[in-house]
Amino acid sequence: MRKNNFHIISGGPGVGKTTLINELRQAGFLTAEEEARRIIKNQLAIGGDGLPWRNKVLYAQLMFDASVRIFEKIKNDNFTGPIYFDRGILDTVCYMNMENIPVSREAVDVIHTYMYNKNVFILPPWKEIYETDNERKQSWNEALFTFNKMKETYLEYGYNVIEVPRVSVLERRQFVVEKTKT
Repeated sequence: MRKNNFHIISGGPGVGKTTLINELRQAGFLTAEEEARRIIKNQLAIGGDGLPWRNKVLYAQLMFDASVRIFEKIKNDNFTGPIYFDRGILDTVCYMNMENIPVSREAVDVIHTYMYNKNVFILPPWKEIYETDNERKQSWNEALFTFNKMKETYLEYGYNVIEVPRVSVLERRQFVVEKTKT
């Protein structure tokens, strides 16, 4: 089932995805937050192993499952306006590929069942705004690599990748909203 009103905003770490999602939310659009940070914070709080620097397989499974749950929840709400997702299910598949974690046949079936709008917004690396923190530990080179792999993954699964320009968050919001209408 393709949900044409489900729009993904993706890209490597530290490129302004969450800032853009927050801006879209403040402008009155429905948004879905990224699960990776929530999972990392939760795993740190409970002393869990589902962290990218401890147990990459468990972390990937937690992210995949959370992405599917969010898709299902929002789909069941039957909202017809545009919904912007801070990352999608394929972001986890990209992570799995980068970490040489096998993608199961069941996961591939899920990917082909839970489909977003064909156009995916991807934010390119932007060194001037890139920062690391407690949950984002990737180096700049890893951020570049992730961007390229993310783009490759979405193209591989038949999505159109639209690169969002490196401009102010208001201009990025306007760009995304305008492209969503076409």
